Amino acid sequence: MLLNGLLGSRYSHDIAGRIACSSVGLSFAAALAVFADQLQTGGVREVVAYRWIFGGDLNINLAFLIDPLSCIMLLVVTGVGFLIHLYSIGYMHGEEGFTRFFTYMNLFMVSMLLLVMGNNYVVLFIGWEGVGLCSYLLIGYYYDKVSAAKAATKAFVVNRIGDAGFLLAIFLVFYNFGTLDYVQVFSHAPDIAGKTINLLQLFGWKWEVSVSTIICLLLLIGAIGKSAQLPLYTWLPDAMEGPTPVSALIHAATMVTAGVYMIVRNHAIYDLSPVAMTTVAVVGGTTALFAATIGLVQTDIKRVLAYSTVSQLGYMFLGCGIGAYTAAIFHLMTHAFFKALLFLSAGSVIHALGGEQDIRKMGGLKSKIP
Repeated sequence: MLLNGLLGSRYSHDIAGRIACSSVGLSFAAALAVFADQLQTGGVREVVAYRWIFGGDLNINLAFLIDPLSCIMLLVVTGVGFLIHLYSIGYMHGEEGFTRFFTYMNLFMVSMLLLVMGNNYVVLFIGWEGVGLCSYLLIGYYYDKVSAAKAATKAFVVNRIGDAGFLLAIFLVFYNFGTLDYVQVFSHAPDIAGKTINLLQLFGWKWEVSVSTIICLLLLIGAIGKSAQLPLYTWLPDAMEGPTPVSALIHAATMVTAGVYMIVRNHAIYDLSPVAMTTVAVVGGTTALFAATIGLVQTDIKRVLAYSTVSQLGYMFLGCGIGAYTAAIFHLMTHAFFKALLFLSAGSVIHALGGEQDIRKMGGLKSKIP
């Protein structure tokens, strides 16, 4: 990423592509090694890379958590990401911003790896915001195109709505637990089971809601924005303005899976709140049906796949809402691979047809794609 970002203009596109793909390929190899080690040893391990923020009660390390969930996400992100990077070399060949494209793609991967490997909410939030920034840069890759610039801005703004809820949830977690480390928070989660907050105290009225419910609903707002659920789904179909490899990366392996991952990661808190669990299930089920219905009448091949993604994410949220976390992650993993292949296949068809994306004009493809 740094080589392409700082020195990319000094060497050819072929070298830039090889550097980008090699870095992701090495990450995938490392993920396989970590996964194999996890299978043998099991358990949960924390790796502290740097003691970052400390003072008073606040102690935050740049540290990583190795457990079954993070290992699965590592394989999905690096495996699918590597295939998309390889595909991008041919797809983006001849583009003026070739090196810039791969710099953004690598930054996207780094942000997603921080998100899934961090052992505390601060590292998670840094990766979360990094993914949002990269989506803006990649969706608006053709920045001289008005529709692409508007789509990038829309994705950025809509995600900030969700991020506001996520940030409030982090503040509440620290206020109630005195730490932001996953292991400590989740081990003490039962301690807040009976704790409530009067939301209308300022007005002299009484409406007490459990702390766990408030935290979970605020986290859900962040997940809804990032994973394009109702009502914050509108940015994802417009994200098709970016190059096809970007669509594949956002829809399959990175950005939209972050919300599902966050809910599963925080399952210890969600299990304390039936209200939050029911809300997650209702949002997911409604989105699954709503998005699939819209997708039925689309004519743009990439928008059809976009609404399919929103619908499938709804099923994952539904799984989380009924407590089937393992099923939700299994669906996330399988969806990442087949949806990436669908987008890359769609990109090949679009390329062969000279940029045509209307499925009504795609008859007789055998003669154009033998």
